Amino acid sequence: MDEWSFLTKHARALICIAQDPGVRLRDIAGELGVTERSAYGIVNDLTAAGYVVKDKDGRRNRYEIQAHLPLRDAIARERTIGEVLAILVDPRSDVATTPRPAAAGSGSTAPARRPRATRGAHRD
Repeated sequence: MDEWSFLTKHARALICIAQDPGVRLRDIAGELGVTERSAYGIVNDLTAAGYVVKDKDGRRNRYEIQAHLPLRDAIARERTIGEVLAILVDPRSDVATTPRPAAAGSGSTAPARRPRATRGAHRD
């Protein structure tokens, strides 16, 4: 059986950045089990999508996660990056505590979703 993970490499890279905003690409690559070039591509994807802002700090990069942005996944679009990272990263981290900007006219939260039945699940 092939090794696999519930989280994509992009999600795992975000976790690395959330745990250490000054993390090196070499360390992200090692954590993900990919080359530095692949890690660069993943971080570049996250930066291009706006989820991560990269700033130069001397010879190193520092990253800032835009925790208020919604997930790209259509099923979980009402959730933010910060909310997911709050579950996956050390709760002492300040990543998920960035306040979410209020959308115009949104005074309520999205209704809770009913869980989907899985394929092959018995329905009563």
